[in-house]
Amino acid sequence: MAMNLRERFHEVMNFNTSVPAMKWEFGLWGETLNRWYDQGLPKKNPPIIEKAITTPTASLYTRAWTAGGSERLPRGIAVMAGGLYWPTQGFPLDGDVRSRFDMDPTQVMVDVNLLFSPLFEVAVHEETDQRMLYTDIDGVKRIFLKDEATIPTSVEWPIKDRASWEKLKSERLRLDNIAARFPKNWSRLLAEYRNRDYPLALGGYPQGFFGTLAHLIGYEKLFYWYCLDAELVHDILSTFCNLWIAVYEEVLSQVEVDHVHFWEDISSGKGSMISNAMVKEFLLPYYVKIIDFLKARGVKIFLVDTDGDCNELIPLFMSAGVTGMYPFETHCGMDIVEVRQKYPKLQMCGGISKSEIVKGANRIDAILQPVEEVLRTGGFIPFADHFVPPDVSLQDFSYYRTRLNDLIDMTAGCAKESSVAVPTPHSRMTAKSLLPQRR
Repeated sequence: MAMNLRERFHEVMNFNTSVPAMKWEFGLWGETLNRWYDQGLPKKNPPIIEKAITTPTASLYTRAWTAGGSERLPRGIAVMAGGLYWPTQGFPLDGDVRSRFDMDPTQVMVDVNLLFSPLFEVAVHEETDQRMLYTDIDGVKRIFLKDEATIPTSVEWPIKDRASWEKLKSERLRLDNIAARFPKNWSRLLAEYRNRDYPLALGGYPQGFFGTLAHLIGYEKLFYWYCLDAELVHDILSTFCNLWIAVYEEVLSQVEVDHVHFWEDISSGKGSMISNAMVKEFLLPYYVKIIDFLKARGVKIFLVDTDGDCNELIPLFMSAGVTGMYPFETHCGMDIVEVRQKYPKLQMCGGISKSEIVKGANRIDAILQPVEEVLRTGGFIPFADHFVPPDVSLQDFSYYRTRLNDLIDMTAGCAKESSVAVPTPHSRMTAKSLLPQRR
C-alpha cells in the first residue's frame, strides 16, 4: 500500500532514501503566475485571495492584498506551492501549477493566533489609487504600494518602549484567555486536521525568537536594545515563549502535529545580522525551552526559516535542538553539498538557485547536479531557494520542474536498500484538495 503524503514526509525527514522526496516549490510570485497564464498555463483552479480575517497566521497583510480591484493577482503577492506552509500572510494557494506538473499537496499550518489577542482593528489612515497607509491586525502601521503590490513596508511598530510593551503585555498577551486565540472555524479545522493525510505544522511567520521581535519592534531599535536594554528584550522573549507554549499545549491536547517552523530571517547576504554571542544569549535558551516542551509531547522535527548566508548559524541552532533549515539561498553562498558534508543529519529544504532557472536547459541541468547528490543522502526536499521570479518563463520552469521531478523519482531507493514500501512515480495521493471552495 502506497504511503500518503504525511507518511512520506516523515520517512524523508528520517533520511529514508528509498522514499521519494516531496514535489514542492517554496512558492511563486503573483506576477510569475500571471505571466504563465498568459503563456498558456491552463487556468482551471486559480489562486483565491481570501478576504476573511481569522488569525495573524493566516490573515496578516490580507487588507493590502484586497485593496486592488484587478482580477489578476497582485504582482508582489506570493502563491503557496507546498514548500512554504499554508495558510500564511494572506497568500493564496496554487492549484494549476501543482496539477500541471504533478506536484504534491501542500503542508498545512495550524491556524491559531500567536500574536496579540484581541487583534488590532484594521485601520486605513490614508488611501489613494497609488498607495495605502494602514494599521494591520498585528498593530504595525504600514505603507502598501498598489502597483508593486509587494509585502507592505512597516513604518511604525507597536512595541516602542518599555511602557508600550507593558501595556501590550497586560492587554493582549495574557495567558488566561488562550481559548480566544482559536479561530471561529476551529471545530471544522480540527476535524480536518485529525483526518489529514498531509503534514501539519505549528508556528510559522511571524513566530521566531529573532523574527517576532524584529517584526514588532523594528530591526534598528531591536539591535540597540540587545546592547542597551537586555532585560527588556528578555522579558519580551520570555513572554512570547511562555505564550506559545501555552497555545501549543492546548493545540497538542486536541491533535498531533508533524513538525514546527520557526521564522527568523536572521541572515543577510553576508551572514547573521547579530553576533554569535547574541544568538547564544537571546535566542538559544528560548529555543531549548520550547523544543524540550514539544519533544516531550512527541514532536521531532523543528525547522528554521532564514534567508541569506546562515552557515555560521547552523551549528548554533542545531545545538538548541533544531533539526532542519531552509531555503538555503545559493546566491548568498549556501552550498547544499558542503552543508550536507558538514552536517550529515541536518534536514534541508530548498537549495536550488531560483535566478538560474531562467538561463535554460544546460544551466538547469548544471544546478540540479548537486541536488541529485544530496537527494541520495536523504533528509532533503529540493525546491527553488525562494519564490520563483517572473523572469522565469513557463517553458524554462517546465523543463526545470520536469527534470527535478524525474530526479526525485530516479534517486529514490538508489542510495541503499530499504524495506519501506515505495510509491510508484506520480502515485495515487489520497490528500483531499486544500483549495478554498469557491462561493
